[in-house]
Amino acid sequence: MTDHYATLRVARTASADDIKKAYRKLASQHHPDKGGDTKKFQEIQAAYETLGDEQKRAAYNNPQSQMPFGGGPQFNQNFNFNEIFNMFGASFQHPQQRSHARMTLWIKIQDVAAPGSRTVTMGTQTGTHNIEINIPNGIEDGDNVQYNGLGPDRQDLVITYRIHPDPKWQRNSNNIVTETYCSFWKFVAGGDVAMLDIRGNRIAITVPPNTQPGSLLRARGRGLPDRNGNRGDMLVRVQARLPDKISPELLAAIQQESAQ
Repeated sequence: MTDHYATLRVARTASADDIKKAYRKLASQHHPDKGGDTKKFQEIQAAYETLGDEQKRAAYNNPQSQMPFGGGPQFNQNFNFNEIFNMFGASFQHPQQRSHARMTLWIKIQDVAAPGSRTVTMGTQTGTHNIEINIPNGIEDGDNVQYNGLGPDRQDLVITYRIHPDPKWQRNSNNIVTETYCSFWKFVAGGDVAMLDIRGNRIAITVPPNTQPGSLLRARGRGLPDRNGNRGDMLVRVQARLPDKISPELLAAIQQESAQ
């Protein structure tokens, strides 16, 4: 049996957060779009699909237990999950044990930031089906979402969402972390830095005077929506870009200041 822990380079005692961090790092390194090896990337995906799910991981660690491998999350029968997450005809839940149409859908982190209508194509024995769905708020990697009656022959459609790692945007719950560069002088005197948020909107981040390079600045409400539609923040780490040219007079003043 494949050692999924070795694939993700984590210990068997690793926390769920450590597993997710290891997966994101390795998936980014080996993604085929970046010239990585497809087989290695698929092994990383398979390892995370097992270890990133609490019950699948428990079954993988204890293959002789009575827990059904790959069963997915179970919910208390007295807890009506659909009443909370029923949106756009979608529900976050464990599929019931009856006939469903199932598919895996890969999306970008930008799709999480701006969820909405999307057409997916599903091939079956009866042909190709184009199905219009809505991506719900607050999608997490590995979520199963059930769309009642939207599958072929009016079956319930269960979509497993996977999110491509993006080296530019790092997710922290419903906050999003990124990095930008600005003139060294703005760290000294202060000023605005123009950039795009994750939804492609042009915004300005204010760098206060006497800011240290590498500081983390916050743009409130520019992050990802949670399942209630409340947006987190965008956290921007600002790095210094040194000027290409410095006048002799300014250089002399800097040297004089640094000598004190």
